Amino acid sequence: MDRELTALAEVGAAVVVSAMATDLWHAVKEGTLTVFRRMGGDRRRAVADQLDSNAAMVREADRPDEVRRALFGFWALELAAVLRQDPEARADLTRLVTGLEGGRTGPALVQTNTARDGGTVYAVQYGDQRVARDPE
Repeated sequence: MDRELTALAEVGAAVVVSAMATDLWHAVKEGTLTVFRRMGGDRRRAVADQLDSNAAMVREADRPDEVRRALFGFWALELAAVLRQDPEARADLTRLVTGLEGGRTGPALVQTNTARDGGTVYAVQYGDQRVARDPE
Protein backbone atom coordinates (compact mmCIF):
# COMPACT_ATOMS: atom_id res chain seq x y z
CA MET A 1 0.00 0.00 0.00
CA ASP A 2 1.34 3.40 -0.82
CA ARG A 3 2.14 6.00 1.81
CA GLU A 4 -0.87 8.13 0.99
CA LEU A 5 -3.32 5.32 1.75
CA THR A 6 -1.42 4.39 4.90
CA ALA A 7 -1.59 8.01 6.02
CA LEU A 8 -5.33 8.11 5.25
CA ALA A 9 -5.86 4.95 7.31
CA GLU A 10 -3.93 6.47 10.22
CA VAL A 11 -5.88 9.73 10.09
CA GLY A 12 -9.08 7.70 9.93
CA ALA A 13 -8.01 5.69 12.97
CA ALA A 14 -7.28 8.92 14.86
CA VAL A 15 -10.77 10.22 14.03
CA VAL A 16 -12.40 6.94 15.11
CA VAL A 17 -10.64 6.55 18.45
CA SER A 18 -10.82 10.27 19.28
CA ALA A 19 -14.59 10.24 18.85
CA MET A 20 -15.15 7.21 21.10
CA ALA A 21 -17.17 8.13 24.20
CA THR A 22 -17.88 11.65 22.90
CA ASP A 23 -20.94 13.36 21.47
CA LEU A 24 -19.53 12.75 17.99
CA TRP A 25 -19.42 8.98 18.41
CA HIS A 26 -22.69 8.04 16.69
CA ALA A 27 -21.88 9.98 13.51
CA VAL A 28 -18.29 8.73 13.40
CA LYS A 29 -19.37 5.13 14.01
CA GLU A 30 -21.87 5.34 11.14
CA GLY A 31 -19.24 6.89 8.89
CA THR A 32 -16.80 4.12 9.80
CA LEU A 33 -19.38 1.45 9.00
CA THR A 34 -19.89 3.13 5.62
CA VAL A 35 -16.20 2.55 4.90
CA PHE A 36 -16.77 -1.18 5.52
CA ARG A 37 -20.10 -1.38 3.65
CA ARG A 38 -18.88 -3.48 0.72
CA MET A 39 -17.20 -6.05 2.98
CA GLY A 40 -20.41 -8.04 3.44
CA GLY A 41 -22.98 -8.23 6.20
CA ASP A 42 -21.04 -10.50 8.56
CA ARG A 43 -17.88 -8.40 8.35
CA ARG A 44 -19.84 -5.19 8.80
CA ARG A 45 -21.60 -6.62 11.89
CA ALA A 46 -18.25 -7.72 13.32
CA VAL A 47 -16.85 -4.21 12.80
CA ALA A 48 -19.94 -2.66 14.43
CA ASP A 49 -19.53 -4.97 17.44
CA GLN A 50 -15.82 -4.12 17.68
CA LEU A 51 -16.55 -0.40 17.51
CA ASP A 52 -19.17 -0.70 20.26
CA SER A 53 -16.84 -2.78 22.43
CA ASN A 54 -13.95 -0.34 21.97
CA ALA A 55 -16.14 2.69 22.69
CA ALA A 56 -17.34 1.00 25.90
CA MET A 57 -13.73 0.38 26.94
CA VAL A 58 -12.93 4.06 26.44
CA ARG A 59 -16.08 5.19 28.24
CA GLU A 60 -15.39 2.96 31.27
CA ALA A 61 -11.64 3.57 31.50
CA ASP A 62 -10.01 5.55 34.27
CA ARG A 63 -7.58 6.85 31.63
CA PRO A 64 -9.55 6.97 28.38
CA ASP A 65 -6.74 8.60 26.37
CA GLU A 66 -4.46 5.65 27.10
CA VAL A 67 -7.13 3.28 25.81
CA ARG A 68 -7.55 5.44 22.71
CA ARG A 69 -3.79 5.31 22.07
CA ALA A 70 -3.83 1.53 22.42
CA LEU A 71 -6.77 1.22 20.01
CA PHE A 72 -5.26 3.56 17.42
CA GLY A 73 -2.92 0.89 15.97
CA PHE A 74 -5.72 -1.65 15.68
CA TRP A 75 -7.99 0.72 13.77
CA ALA A 76 -5.15 1.96 11.56
CA LEU A 77 -4.54 -1.68 10.53
CA GLU A 78 -8.25 -2.38 10.02
CA LEU A 79 -8.75 0.69 7.86
CA ALA A 80 -5.59 -0.02 5.86
CA ALA A 81 -6.85 -3.55 5.22
CA VAL A 82 -10.21 -2.35 3.93
CA LEU A 83 -8.48 0.17 1.66
CA ARG A 84 -6.34 -2.63 0.21
CA GLN A 85 -9.35 -4.88 -0.34
CA ASP A 86 -11.69 -2.19 -1.62
CA PRO A 87 -10.03 0.83 -3.23
CA GLU A 88 -13.45 2.50 -3.54
CA ALA A 89 -13.59 2.71 0.27
CA ARG A 90 -11.04 5.51 0.00
CA ALA A 91 -13.74 8.02 -0.88
CA ASP A 92 -15.84 6.94 2.12
CA LEU A 93 -12.88 7.23 4.48
CA THR A 94 -11.90 10.60 3.03
CA ARG A 95 -15.45 11.86 3.67
CA LEU A 96 -15.25 10.58 7.23
CA VAL A 97 -11.99 12.35 8.02
CA THR A 98 -12.76 15.60 6.24
CA GLY A 99 -16.50 15.81 6.92
CA LEU A 100 -18.97 17.39 4.57
CA GLU A 101 -20.61 20.77 4.94
CA GLY A 102 -24.31 20.29 5.47
CA GLY A 103 -24.22 16.53 5.99
CA ARG A 104 -21.17 16.34 8.19
CA THR A 105 -20.12 12.78 8.98
CA GLY A 106 -16.72 13.50 10.46
CA PRO A 107 -15.97 15.43 13.58
CA ALA A 108 -15.65 19.18 13.57
CA LEU A 109 -12.71 19.83 15.83
CA VAL A 110 -12.69 23.17 17.58
CA GLN A 111 -10.15 24.01 20.21
CA THR A 112 -10.19 27.22 22.21
CA ASN A 113 -7.39 27.83 24.67
CA THR A 114 -7.22 30.89 26.89
CA ALA A 115 -4.53 31.82 29.40
CA ARG A 116 -5.31 34.49 31.95
CA ASP A 117 -3.49 36.21 34.75
CA GLY A 118 -0.03 35.21 33.58
CA GLY A 119 -1.07 31.62 32.86
CA THR A 120 0.35 29.45 30.10
CA VAL A 121 -1.62 27.17 27.78
CA TYR A 122 -0.12 24.00 26.30
CA ALA A 123 -2.53 22.39 23.84
CA VAL A 124 -2.46 19.54 21.36
CA GLN A 125 -4.94 17.46 19.36
CA TYR A 126 -4.22 13.89 18.24
CA GLY A 127 -1.04 13.26 20.11
CA ASP A 128 1.07 13.81 23.13
CA GLN A 129 2.78 16.94 24.24
CA ARG A 130 5.60 16.91 26.70
CA VAL A 131 6.58 20.14 28.42
CA ALA A 132 9.82 20.39 30.34
CA ARG A 133 10.24 23.31 32.67
CA ASP A 134 13.34 24.40 34.46
CA PRO A 135 12.99 24.00 38.22
CA GLU A 136 12.62 27.33 39.91
